[in-house]
Amino acid sequence: MNDPAVRHIKVAPSILSADLLNLGGQVRQVVDAGADLLHLDIMDGHFVPNLTFGPALAKALKQFGIPLDIHLMVSNPDWGIEAFAPYADYLTVHAEATPHLDRMLRLIREKGCKSGVSLNPSTSPEVLKYVMENVDLVLVMAVNPGWGGQCFIPAMLPKIEEVRRLVSDSGLPVEISVDGGISASNARAVVDRGASILVAGSYIFSSEDIPSAIQALRRCTITDC
Repeated sequence: MNDPAVRHIKVAPSILSADLLNLGGQVRQVVDAGADLLHLDIMDGHFVPNLTFGPALAKALKQFGIPLDIHLMVSNPDWGIEAFAPYADYLTVHAEATPHLDRMLRLIREKGCKSGVSLNPSTSPEVLKYVMENVDLVLVMAVNPGWGGQCFIPAMLPKIEEVRRLVSDSGLPVEISVDGGISASNARAVVDRGASILVAGSYIFSSEDIPSAIQALRRCTITDC
């Protein structure tokens, strides 16, 4: 197990759960509250049933001066990389979305972004063994992707630990992010298994006090809540 007290855990509020009629105000709140990244889910209506944001929003979010963690849930990663790389700090593709995962990860780095690979709940971490040298981030989905507000799947805890072992065995500085149903009640368990980035949407943006929700999430990675 990792000791969260000696690690800096990054919090990445997920824009998917924000109030779109007050998006600028809510983004300002999470930035001022010390969020480390903004997580932006790009859905194409094909790889997942939902349809979300385009490059224009990613470009607009850059004005806040916070790194953008862009998650491509799309069936054509080539298009997504070309469209969003100019605005992304982290750019993540799904292992399930392409038969050419290694090439996609190399392309992301060539575009000047940190490369991420996302794993759906039923996808084995074994795929990482063959691409790890081109990976900067592994995104473990703790829900089935496509919609916000879902409940965390407990079976993902041992999977996070397995990813951590693979990363440790590689000796490479790969970050582990977990997305889906993240809240104060499970943050410590997720971090203890190896996560260094917590993607949280509904828990943060549904709160009446967004800054306090972010603070609570950080606190609960160290103490039981």
